[in-house]
Amino acid sequence: MDKIYSVSEFIDAANELLAFEVKVEGEVSGFNISQNKWVFFDLKDSKGAKIGCFMGVWALKDALEDGMSIRVRGVPGINKKYGKFSITVKEIQLMGEGALRRSFELLKAKLQAEGLFAPERKRELPRFPAKIGLIASRESAAYTDFMRILNNRWGGIEVNLLHVQVQGKEAIPQIVGAVQYLNREMPDLETLIITRGGGSMDDLQAFNSEEVVRAIFASKIPTLVGIGHERDETLAEYVADVRASTPSNAAERLTPDRGEILSSLEHYAHLLEQQLTIKIKDYGIRIESAGNLFENLVGARQNEVGVLYHNLEEGMGRLILDKTTRLDFLSRTIKNLNPENLLARGFSIIFKGGKVIKDAGLLPAGEIIDIKLSKGRVRSKVI
Repeated sequence: MDKIYSVSEFIDAANELLAFEVKVEGEVSGFNISQNKWVFFDLKDSKGAKIGCFMGVWALKDALEDGMSIRVRGVPGINKKYGKFSITVKEIQLMGEGALRRSFELLKAKLQAEGLFAPERKRELPRFPAKIGLIASRESAAYTDFMRILNNRWGGIEVNLLHVQVQGKEAIPQIVGAVQYLNREMPDLETLIITRGGGSMDDLQAFNSEEVVRAIFASKIPTLVGIGHERDETLAEYVADVRASTPSNAAERLTPDRGEILSSLEHYAHLLEQQLTIKIKDYGIRIESAGNLFENLVGARQNEVGVLYHNLEEGMGRLILDKTTRLDFLSRTIKNLNPENLLARGFSIIFKGGKVIKDAGLLPAGEIIDIKLSKGRVRSKVI
């Protein structure tokens, strides 16, 4: 005899049969968020077919609106209370450049209204950074370009790299986790840099995600973000304290140019020398005048002029000593800023993976290291 089901039993049995994951593509229609908790919309296709979709607002990672093309991953089923067949959505993927661009604009407008991109909250980067955090893929050209420009412009910076995926499903949680880790475990970092190379809008989607943008916004460490090529734009760059057009430009924005600094010091030293010469000449004229006056005066005025002569002579001596000391200090500073002088005296710099090593305890036996000398480099193995 055939089993007779109650309505609840029938729906339970049907849902057991439908308990498999599906992926469905279509156009969003009737998009609605209820009570700021539940998301409802329909997916429809060009033939007029339509299927309802349901999800929690916490699972919605991209901004949606009617007309956008998407792909949903979820489980079909029948709602007991309403008897409605729908898909319970677990994940949404935007389809096509148009949907990605529209989602970008919707999220940008939302975050801008919240003040995340406000210029007045932006922080300045240190002029001469010594310790930074870098979030990038170590296999990427972006990482290589950044490190090359960094070391060419201003060597000796301690770089703490956190390797992450920069596109794909795991990119967003890895980038968010890296930002939070560096803020929690290395709060003394002077700057936090996030960078990757160029690509399509889909390739850069992780840097347009709300989770990554809010993680950068919450960073207590000043942030510098350089993503893609000059024409690319991401929300991660808008929220950063400083935005760079490319990974190479990020290194340029972060560091001063060693040659320019040395040139400036030499310029100021020359100006100081000129000013000192003028002052010495001026005091010489004044002393000569005082001497002539002293010779011409007699009687009671001789003592008064003698005191003036003595004061002028002492003042000139102090001025010459002060200016000479400052000039000597600037000269030593110029020489000390040039690492080549240290190397020429027999010192060397040890690198491991492009990072300067200051502690021998960080080098286990068998480690391959690079040693920079005054003339050339040596690759060595730690014994």
